[in-house]
Amino acid sequence: MDAFEHVPGLLFKAWFSDEVTERWGTIYVFESREASEQELPSRARALIGKEPDIVESFDLEASVSVAAELARLGLAFE
Repeated sequence: MDAFEHVPGLLFKAWFSDEVTERWGTIYVFESREASEQELPSRARALIGKEPDIVESFDLEASVSVAAELARLGLAFE
């Protein structure tokens, strides 16, 4: 996780998993589209032994957070 503390423009990363379905993933929130296009560190690929099955990018419509950096992000607030 330490590698992600120094990724330029990364505001938030969450890991999620479901043991029953053997699915896992991450959600990233970046300060800009440009920041989201950089190469990211990943131990998960080495641990799991394969590339992700699905990679998708979305625009953030809105966010709510007690962290000032994450509050009121997204297209709804532009």
